[in-house]
Amino acid sequence: MPDVAQGTTVAPPDEHAALYRHPDRNIALELVRATEAAAIRASPFVGHGDKIAADRAAVDAMRKFLGTVNVAGTVVIGEGEKDEAPMLYNGEVVGNGLGPVCDIAVDPIDGTSLTAAGRRNAISMIAASDGGTMLDASSVFYMEKLVAGPEAIGLVDIRQPIEENLRALAAASGRRPSDLTVGVLDRPRHAELIARIREAGAATRLLLDGDVAGGIDAASEEGRLDLCVGTGGSPEGVATACAVKALGGLIQARLAPTSDTEAQRGSDAGLRIDHVYEADDLVAGDNTFFVATGVTDGSLVNGVRRLGRIIRTESIVLRARSGTIRRVIADHLAEKWLEE
Repeated sequence: MPDVAQGTTVAPPDEHAALYRHPDRNIALELVRATEAAAIRASPFVGHGDKIAADRAAVDAMRKFLGTVNVAGTVVIGEGEKDEAPMLYNGEVVGNGLGPVCDIAVDPIDGTSLTAAGRRNAISMIAASDGGTMLDASSVFYMEKLVAGPEAIGLVDIRQPIEENLRALAAASGRRPSDLTVGVLDRPRHAELIARIREAGAATRLLLDGDVAGGIDAASEEGRLDLCVGTGGSPEGVATACAVKALGGLIQARLAPTSDTEAQRGSDAGLRIDHVYEADDLVAGDNTFFVATGVTDGSLVNGVRRLGRIIRTESIVLRARSGTIRRVIADHLAEKWLEE
C-alpha cells in the first residue's frame, strides 16, 4: 500500500468515482475559454456578410478549446447530426475525459445572421448539466417558449392568454401593462402575438435573432425585458433553461412540430407533444451551468473589441447550484491569436 501523508483521508474507490459523477466545481469557469475562443475567431467576419464562414471559424475554435476542459462531456445539443456536422455534432464526446460526466449544449454563434450583418446581440454560448439530465428535443425543431423573472412564478403561465399574463405580471410588480416590455422574435408567425401584446398596452422589443439572449434578459432581475415569448428553436429553449435556473426565473415550453411527420418523430423519440415542459423537464436538477461570450455588442454582454495589441472579450458565467452570476472581462494578446 503506498505511503499516505499524516492527516490525509483516502476515499475508497467507489467514493472516489462518485466525485466525478457530477460536476461539483464551477466548470463554466473553464468552459468560458471555449466561448471566448469562438467569439474571437468569429469577430473578423462581423459585418462581412458571410455567416457560414463566421460559424465555421467559431465551431473550429470552440471544438479545439473544449478538448482541453476537464470533463467527460456528451453533446446533447450541437450543430446537427453527425452526417451533417463534422464537429460538435449531437452525440459527440468532448472534453479530455478526466472530469465529471456532463451533458453539453453548444452554439458557437447564436446569431450567425446578426454576425454577418454586423448587428447586435450575437453570442457564443455553452450550457452544461449533470450527465443524463438534459432533454434531447432535437427531433422537433421548434418550441413555444415563455421566459420571465422570479416574480412571475405562480402567476404567469404559457397556457394562459398573453393578455392575462401581462395583467398578472404588471399587478405583481405594482405596474401597469403599459410599463412592460416583451421580447418576441421578429418573424411572420408572430404577427398576431405582437399585435395582441400591443393591444394589451405593453411594448414589444422585436428580436432579429438570438432568443437565448432574449430569454436571459427576461429572466434577469436587472434585464430590460419583462417577458420573452414566442416560438423559436427547441435546442435554444433547453440551453436557455440552464441559464434561467441560475437566475431563479421562470421558463415554460411547448413543442411546436410543423407537420404530422415531425410530431410522430418526436413522439417516437419519447417527447410529449402537448405537454407543457417546465424548467426541470428541460434540464433536471439544480447543477446547471451557462456561459456566453459576446460576438457583437448586446444587452447581455459586449462584443469582441480590438484595442491595439489587445483583444477584449466580455462573458457572463452562471451556475444554478450556487446562484452565482459572474461577468468576466478578459484581455487577450492579439499576436497570440494571429500566430495560431
